[in-house]
Amino acid sequence: MKGIILAGGAGSRLYPLTMVASKQLQPVYDKPMVYYPFTTLLEGGIREICLISTPQDLPRFRQLLGDGSRFGATIDYREQASPAGIAQAFRIADTFIGTDAVSLILGDNIFWGGDTFQRAFAEFTTGATVFGYHVLDPERYGVVEFDAAGKAVSIEEKPKQPRSNYAVPGLYIYDNEIVQIARDLKPSARGELEITDVNLEYLRRGTLRVFRLGRGFAWLDAGTSSSLHEASAYVQTVEKRQGIKVGCPEEAAFRRGFLTLGQLEQVITTIPNCEYRAYLEGVVAEARVN
Repeated sequence: MKGIILAGGAGSRLYPLTMVASKQLQPVYDKPMVYYPFTTLLEGGIREICLISTPQDLPRFRQLLGDGSRFGATIDYREQASPAGIAQAFRIADTFIGTDAVSLILGDNIFWGGDTFQRAFAEFTTGATVFGYHVLDPERYGVVEFDAAGKAVSIEEKPKQPRSNYAVPGLYIYDNEIVQIARDLKPSARGELEITDVNLEYLRRGTLRVFRLGRGFAWLDAGTSSSLHEASAYVQTVEKRQGIKVGCPEEAAFRRGFLTLGQLEQVITTIPNCEYRAYLEGVVAEARVN
């Protein structure tokens, strides 16, 4: 399976911060925002990744992540000249996807807790897999409705009268049918290629699976100044309380076997003396003891 990080858009809700740097390069506590979705893909066992962003921001992402080799991965960079909906990513990355299945994650979505995603990646065979997360304000999102047996029966984008409190967060897994589905997709009334329309097509085919994310799982959308601050505070609390880092791609790559212990040690030598380096040195020290 391959992975896509969609890190485009104008980031207008974060103005004036985005006059300086892309939304997905803003700090969430101690790391750039893009580290978090990148880590989610690595934790799921995905090491072939395409990052999509604006022409002006792509050089900054390349400077940050390079070709991916320091994380035991490969990164292909693609331009999104003008944003036209989440599903546009599959048209931009069609040659990258090739004949494989693919997971798309939004660059401003942060997830933490449990192994639901890892299990979903491991169990995926065909069709589509999305997730349902209980929220207080479902009218802001794509909303999934379940029947009495817990099976998804409808998905509606930003409904005025939501049929449930389960929103669909920004992580989606599709088989290779997504390439043709995205090609055939028509723009919505607001002129965008809607990801909800993609999910509805899989639902119509009877091949959509929805995992409900349980209590204790955190989904943070860091797309506004307030939510960016809240995400930073959440990550800081977890890290200070548990002594582990949220969204550390070097550690994720090591624990998935994408980097050997020796390779991780070599990566650490390229990092200046700071708290981040000290944490990774602790990861190495713990691995050597065990």
